[in-house]
Amino acid sequence: MATLTRAHNELFRRSPDECFSSFDALYAKCADDHIASDDLWCRPQEVVITHDLTVCVDGSDEFRLTDWSFSQLCRMASVSRDTINRLSRKTASKAFEETLPNADKPLQLLTTGEDVRSIHGAAYTRLWNIELLDLVKEFASDFSPPQVAMNSQSTGLYCGEQDMFAFLIDPTGWAEIEGEAFAPGFFLWNSEVGRRTLGIQTFWFQRVCQNHIVWDAVEVAEFTRKHTANVRDGLDDIRRIIDNLVAKRDARRDGFVDCMKKAMHERLGSDADEVIKLLTQHGIPRAIVKDAMELAREQGGFTIFSVVDALTKLSQSVQLAGDRAALDTKIGSLLALAV
Repeated sequence: MATLTRAHNELFRRSPDECFSSFDALYAKCADDHIASDDLWCRPQEVVITHDLTVCVDGSDEFRLTDWSFSQLCRMASVSRDTINRLSRKTASKAFEETLPNADKPLQLLTTGEDVRSIHGAAYTRLWNIELLDLVKEFASDFSPPQVAMNSQSTGLYCGEQDMFAFLIDPTGWAEIEGEAFAPGFFLWNSEVGRRTLGIQTFWFQRVCQNHIVWDAVEVAEFTRKHTANVRDGLDDIRRIIDNLVAKRDARRDGFVDCMKKAMHERLGSDADEVIKLLTQHGIPRAIVKDAMELAREQGGFTIFSVVDALTKLSQSVQLAGDRAALDTKIGSLLALAV
């Protein structure tokens, strides 16, 4: 089983204004950005850097550079960003004037309001965040973000000036895989400014903590694509990946529900002695078997479900995490008796 930290890393690098409380809020933000943005195409020599380090394109109004587009401009001019930052603005604009290339191949500048968000060559193909979220809305509408993180504001949904990231799970999609319970989830990411690839990572997990670390993940699969001419083909791939995840969830969930129904009615043994013997054979410590039997009896008898439920409650009192995890695995294996 794998431990996935991609959402955990996003949690600790995002500022509060990049966090969104719901999928609908993230969707609205990405839709607004799309509407407010334009691509300006021009030759490199038509880009004018003013003495205030703003950008004009062929006599247009002045646009401000973001941190990302400023870095792109420095790379395009083959001048160190640190060097430019040590110059006065007037000298820096002169440095750009003398180092930016002259070429016939056009540049594309992504503008949103008064900002230039990115500067790319003709080979770059933009994919809007809203296009990706439309897939989620259509094919995974019952997936939702996990619990709010330990900082009381992050839900796993983020969008800033450089990229977008979404962490979504189906909290009702529990299914049985090799005798243990898992639920499906996925990470989804994109950048409208070329900061990162288009991508998705799908998985089945057992637990998500408040640091947004995904524990005990299986069937982990990842797909990425660069923002080149065929990037939109990646939307078809991601659509198929999400659709397959949902189809597998539905099939497994139906099987899991049938298993739970059977577990609620089928008894572990004909009497207490037979149940105790069976639990011992499955490696359940005698120290908690007695208490589990009492709890199960209070819940209506020695059905598979009542005994597993009682054991699960008692296992939480085990102090060492490793011992507790090992015990939970043994307890979970009892559900296989209902298959």
